[in-house]
Amino acid sequence: MSETTETIFSKIIRREIPANIIYEDELALAFKDIAPQAPVHILVIPKKPIAKLDEAESDDQALLGHLLLTAKRVAQEAGLENGYRVVINTDVDGGQTVYHLHLHILGGRQMAWPPG
Repeated sequence: MSETTETIFSKIIRREIPANIIYEDELALAFKDIAPQAPVHILVIPKKPIAKLDEAESDDQALLGHLLLTAKRVAQEAGLENGYRVVINTDVDGGQTVYHLHLHILGGRQMAWPPG
């Protein structure tokens, strides 16, 4: 796996820049997106630097599962009882702009399909 370059998310993990952090454990961090695309827009990131989903390896299987369960927990705590969307953008065509793996939790309104 290639090493992740310095990103805004690594600075948030180290508390070098502020973020509205709503959940943290030893493996993950969740915080409100600064440019929300829905009434509720929360990002869940691993503390381990993985640039994008394509760079995750079999050794990351437990971490990837943990991120999904963290997204579920955070969505429940955010009161998204009518449902929500979880999105992982991967690379340029997937719309990824920050090269540190992250899950978007989007909710608080009916989501449209197709999304993009």
